[in-house]
Amino acid sequence: MRAINNGNGKHAPRMRGENRREQILDVAIRLFSQKGFRGTTTKEIALAAGVNEAIIFRHFTTKRDLYSAILDRKASSTVAVETQVEKAMASKDDRAVFEHIAKHILDQHDQDDSFMRLICYSALEGHELAEMFHHRQLTRYYQYLADYIKGRVADGMFRRVDALTTVRVFVGMVLYHAQMKRFYGTGLLNISNNAAAKRFTDICFNGILAQAPTLKTGSRS
Repeated sequence: MRAINNGNGKHAPRMRGENRREQILDVAIRLFSQKGFRGTTTKEIALAAGVNEAIIFRHFTTKRDLYSAILDRKASSTVAVETQVEKAMASKDDRAVFEHIAKHILDQHDQDDSFMRLICYSALEGHELAEMFHHRQLTRYYQYLADYIKGRVADGMFRRVDALTTVRVFVGMVLYHAQMKRFYGTGLLNISNNAAAKRFTDICFNGILAQAPTLKTGSRS
């Protein structure tokens, strides 16, 4: 296995192209989440990855390509839960739909908070990754769940609520809990992700589930 001189006198073992690309992506995500986008240069990424800076641009022609790859990495991690949610939607298991989504968000942030930090940095810095994430993933995901809610409103299972507002409220509860837990500790709400997913779903359903009609006194059933 040949070594690559990264320009600082050190050598990194040569990797297959795809492996090297994934390594650079891992390093970039770690540094961006620690120092922000303005505070991280491609030279620093190359140094941490043990490669020449030119290698980065061989795999990612522009910085935008690198940011796009970060979003693709995030999207690939949601495939399994999306399959679960699709099955729950197909069977119209409303509780399973909401609980799967909530637990996935909480588990993901417990396992790796780097993406949460990336989005916070990009929003605060006015970075293009925030806009890319909004258009490519967030809008699509919100609309996906909103369409399901609209369908269940039409079925008479949910009250006539505004679907997108409902999605914002539900996802907002879950994300806020994930952020508070990750950045400040469990605090007053020291519960498992399973319990949190169930509680947040209960709160949401208390507001949107249609109530069974109450029979008037003396009426016939």
